[in-house]
Amino acid sequence: MNKKEFDLENQLLSKYKKEETGDGISGERLAFRLGELSKIGLTDDNGSRRPGFSIEEKEAKNKVIAWMKEAGLSVRTDGAGNVFGRLDGKNPNKPVIMSGSHVDTVPNGGHFDGALGVLSSLEVAQAWKDTGYIPEKPFEVAVFTDEEGARFNGGLTGSEAMMGDSDMDALLQKRDFDNRLFEEVIKDVGLNVEGFSQAKRSHSEIESFVEVHIEQGKRLERENLPCGIVTGIAGPYWLKLTFKGKAGHAGNTPMNDRQDALVTAGQFIHFISHLPQKISESAVATVGNIEVKPNGTNVIPGEVIVYVDIRDIFKEDRQKLVDNIKQAAEELARPREIEVVYETVHDVLPVPVKEALQEKMAEAVRESGIKPYYLSSGAGHDAMIIGHHLPSALLFVRSREGISHNPEEWSDLNDCIKAVQILKKYIEKLQVNA
Repeated sequence: MNKKEFDLENQLLSKYKKEETGDGISGERLAFRLGELSKIGLTDDNGSRRPGFSIEEKEAKNKVIAWMKEAGLSVRTDGAGNVFGRLDGKNPNKPVIMSGSHVDTVPNGGHFDGALGVLSSLEVAQAWKDTGYIPEKPFEVAVFTDEEGARFNGGLTGSEAMMGDSDMDALLQKRDFDNRLFEEVIKDVGLNVEGFSQAKRSHSEIESFVEVHIEQGKRLERENLPCGIVTGIAGPYWLKLTFKGKAGHAGNTPMNDRQDALVTAGQFIHFISHLPQKISESAVATVGNIEVKPNGTNVIPGEVIVYVDIRDIFKEDRQKLVDNIKQAAEELARPREIEVVYETVHDVLPVPVKEALQEKMAEAVRESGIKPYYLSSGAGHDAMIIGHHLPSALLFVRSREGISHNPEEWSDLNDCIKAVQILKKYIEKLQVNA
């Protein structure tokens, strides 16, 4: 299918069951809006390219701003480029219930990651307007800047700015894929460093946050369920291990007299693939980056650097896995007299979702005629950054074959509508005791 033939709206509507939609929610409207966003930054593979701080990301935000105004929301943009559409509700001085996601993408991504979360939140506000419902508490739809981090090899930039977590010194040193500095790039979309630094928002203004996101995995598909309740977001811990052996001639060094760092590293990589399931169901460990030195065909590797991505939704279990991985490295290295050196290069704390919010979400799921299913998130989201400071919840939507960050990314419109229904019920439950 070429770009001229690509029509996301009609693809979504082709199997849409309109009779299952109600309460002011419109599947046609959601399909249209997803379709309109898909046209911005459309790639030759019918994927999406809207890097953070790009003209395409800003164009997508402007589309959403227009739809926010249609829904009767007042709109403002902060110094980081985050967009907030606000409905004051009956008690405008109360802390706000916030929901949203992002509209930036990876270089050749899909059309649901981020965009679905933004438009689901907006659909709730639009449904309220169309049915005359006014919430007790203020409600805001949020569009966060540069969640994917494709431009500066980072991510979650907008939500970090809102929560006051930005490392401005580090940001100002970053260069993008065109070797342009952060300060220069943000000027393209009308931002500046001073405004960005002032984007922090008082935490007391926000009661809680909730995000709808595609699962990016196969668990819901295997369970044949449209949506799942996230129990926690696994914070990534990156451990750098350097195995130091002794380089030597590949032909003249006997096999029983080698300090081969790569053999030890290979055993280590295989061994740790079995460790996470011994710690918890949500623990994972991945080696995706190794460096071999001197990296010669006829040279015994004298040094190997291995980077391990370690995740779990509970800090204590994650630390236990880190300790076990270090212990495994030392035990495997000892017989060959290999030295092991450790370094932590990245550490983001996990975010468990409060049980009270999980239960409220479960009530909304049951009322929507679905069996509650609980699962963890191995990927980071804006909800993770906000969840470090404020109560946050996350609702996953079924992903076909678990594909994400790819033009083949897909979630059926019927599943998306179920997510909107659940989100709406959940937010309405939060209005109690306003």
